[in-house]
Amino acid sequence: MAAAGAGAAGAADAAGAAPGTAGGTARQDAVAAARRIVVKVGSSSLTTAAGGLDADRVDALVDVLAAARDSEREVVLVSSGAIAAGLAPLGLERRPRDLARQQAAASVGQGLLIARYTASFARYGVRVGQVLMTSYDTSRRTHYRNAYRTLEQLLRMGALPVVNENDTVATDEIRFGDNDRLAALVAHLVRADLLVLLSDVDGLYDGDPATPGTSRVGEVAGPGDLTGIAIGSAGRAGVGTGGMVTKVEAARIATGAGIPVVLTSASRAADALAGRDTGTYFRPTGRRSRGRLLWLAHASAPRGALTLDDGAVRAVVERHTSLLAAGIAAVEGEFGAGDPVELRDTAGRAVARGLVNFDAKELPQLLGRSTRELARELGPAYEREVVHKDDLVVLQH
Repeated sequence: MAAAGAGAAGAADAAGAAPGTAGGTARQDAVAAARRIVVKVGSSSLTTAAGGLDADRVDALVDVLAAARDSEREVVLVSSGAIAAGLAPLGLERRPRDLARQQAAASVGQGLLIARYTASFARYGVRVGQVLMTSYDTSRRTHYRNAYRTLEQLLRMGALPVVNENDTVATDEIRFGDNDRLAALVAHLVRADLLVLLSDVDGLYDGDPATPGTSRVGEVAGPGDLTGIAIGSAGRAGVGTGGMVTKVEAARIATGAGIPVVLTSASRAADALAGRDTGTYFRPTGRRSRGRLLWLAHASAPRGALTLDDGAVRAVVERHTSLLAAGIAAVEGEFGAGDPVELRDTAGRAVARGLVNFDAKELPQLLGRSTRELARELGPAYEREVVHKDDLVVLQH
């Protein structure tokens, strides 16, 4: 089966939308009604293949976003490009694979990236605010609230937030992994009405766009519409981390939280924000979920695992209760209080994820014992849940 989505921007001129999937009225209505929009742009749309920012590309994107603000919309920009922008200044020919050099490139490139945006938006009298995030910043309750308040205040004060992963300090354990997923989560965080994913690919295709007879998928109403489509990977430039796989996954996260998504090329950003038939439109499939639980499900990397007995699995999954020590059969991994952990059934399947209230060294002595017993023997600090229901998200039913 041919890989989809690996074509050049502009391929849709030669290949029209699949029959019955143009996404006309639904797309137009959703885009027209959107007052708060998150726009994500990939590295390949802002930089040259050799590294370094392309000022003309940045200005072209800013022109579109400034016009959207003039129509009384609020815009949050999730921008990749920090590592790619830092390659040429550091004499690197390609994106390094090791984390240390990636962080060094990000340190140099992030300053160049935000300076370029600041200068470009200044042409329209628009101030920008830089917001750098890791998954740690949003899976914790207080950090999540702080991230929301910062973004909300920037918008209220008329600034345009420019969000990126904090690559200078992010480790493998606290990375989002790609900015497509970060954009979907930011859209949920700021309660956006629309998510627009921009890259060097002009939409999702039902095959290799270079093969005659393939068509752009104009609309995706649900997971069933993706059956039989092999999702291709990286774009041509080779300076980013994402590909069509991450974009479709980001669309799944956002639409599952009630947010419509448009996926198209950066060169067609104006068409996307006008509701025209460009790229692929993903219809919402779910409702908005509780705040940071979406982040806990999709942004956190578990630091360990707790195996639950059958009764605890039913209590957590079906009755949505907190997890108590009495229902835990085994502990795996090294983690501290407040870290995300995976909750598994006796067959080893992940059924939930949550933030644990005890570290891995404390838990073994607590297993299988009631909170009343623990409080009596170890003190009142132990009369509490191992994972509180407010810090827990069910992964499968």
